[in-house]
Amino acid sequence: MADAKTDDPAGAVSSETPVISIDGLKKSFGDLEVLKGVDLSVTRGEVVCVIGPSGSGKSTLLRCVNLLEEPTAGKIVVSGTELTDPDCDIDAARTRIGMVFQQFNLFAHLNVLDNLTIAQRKVLGRGKEESERVAKSNLERVGLSDKASAMPAQLSGGQQQRAAIARALSMNPDVMLFDEPTSALDPELVGDVLGVMRGLAEEGMTMLVVTHEMQFAREVADTVLFMDGGYVVEQGDPAQVIGAPRERRTKEFLARVLDPTHQNPQDTAV
Repeated sequence: MADAKTDDPAGAVSSETPVISIDGLKKSFGDLEVLKGVDLSVTRGEVVCVIGPSGSGKSTLLRCVNLLEEPTAGKIVVSGTELTDPDCDIDAARTRIGMVFQQFNLFAHLNVLDNLTIAQRKVLGRGKEESERVAKSNLERVGLSDKASAMPAQLSGGQQQRAAIARALSMNPDVMLFDEPTSALDPELVGDVLGVMRGLAEEGMTMLVVTHEMQFAREVADTVLFMDGGYVVEQGDPAQVIGAPRERRTKEFLARVLDPTHQNPQDTAV
């Protein structure tokens, strides 16, 4: 993984540049404080996986990065633009941020090719020929070259998610955000989507991934964050965070996730 990213001297030079910089991020929904002061820096070409229990603030963190959720406090900078600046042109900033959701969010009335070209034409101002060229290139990238004319309903869940990834890539983003992209898929379809994401990582795409796929995080991530209760409890190399966690809460979570039959003797003590 590291070798694939450092083979390119140009990439090595730019790898120190933070593509995402988050300082003191807080988010509340009414009286419920979901994020309680998160700091995070993602450098160019880095893959950061965020793990943690449901309700820990993982997806909220991701949605704040492109202001789908407006932070209560803190500062977010993406590709040199402060998104939390009141004068920020957020629509322009979002063109540099690709996002893939749990659900595929394809336009049901458009075929796959049109799903990939509509934003290119309306947002980036690309012509029909150029937008279709970019779309077809990215469909090939995700293994869907033969599905350009198919309607979303004709695709499996895994194919729809790969089409959604290709759609995000067609905007030429600086960073890709993934919000549990395999959680809505049948288990047998998960591997195809993770394979595409692994390929993007090997190409040097900057990625922030909320996931419950521990093997993917262990093998592909450069950095793993464990979140709980709105805080980053532990972060570091995946071999350390997943393989040898230091924090008690991280150990408890991973014991449950990696061994679902795990029981703490105290839980069953009479």
